[in-house]
Amino acid sequence: MRVTLCVVGRLRAGPERDLIDDYVMRFDRTGRGLGLGPLDVREVDGKGGGMAAEAALLRRALPAGAAVIALDERGSVKSSPAFAADLARWRDDGRQDLAFVIGGADGIDPALRADCDGALSFGKMVWPHMLVRVMLAEQLYRAASILAGSPYHRV
Repeated sequence: MRVTLCVVGRLRAGPERDLIDDYVMRFDRTGRGLGLGPLDVREVDGKGGGMAAEAALLRRALPAGAAVIALDERGSVKSSPAFAADLARWRDDGRQDLAFVIGGADGIDPALRADCDGALSFGKMVWPHMLVRVMLAEQLYRAASILAGSPYHRV
C-alpha cells in the first residue's frame, strides 16, 4: 500500500526537512517487507487564495482512489499501536493507496475535510503544520516498526 502525504507549503532545507527525510527512509525500509510504502510527500503551494484554493491543489495531489485521512484537531486521537492497527487494516482490506492531508496555517477547508475518509489528531493542542509533517512521518515509521515487531516502540 503506497502512502502519500499531501501537504500545503514547501519545506526548505533545515532540521524539519532532515527529520522528515530520515523518517521517510526508515518507513520505506521497514515497510517494504510489510506491504507498506513507498512513502511520498507531495507539497502544494499555499501562497494566496485561502483554504479553498489550497483544497483544490490538495485534491489534485491526492492519488486516485486513495483512502484519505485529514490531520485535524477535531480528528480521532489514537495510540501508536491503534494507528499501526489501522494501517494494517487498510493494507489488508486491499487499499492500494492511503493519503494523509495536512493543511496550511489555517487548517483544511471544511469541504475537503468532509470528503475525507477519516480524521486524525495529535491532541487538543494546535501544532504548526510543518511540525505535523515530522510527527506524522515519525508515527508512520513507528507503526511500521510495531507491525514488524521491532523494538523501536517500547511500551
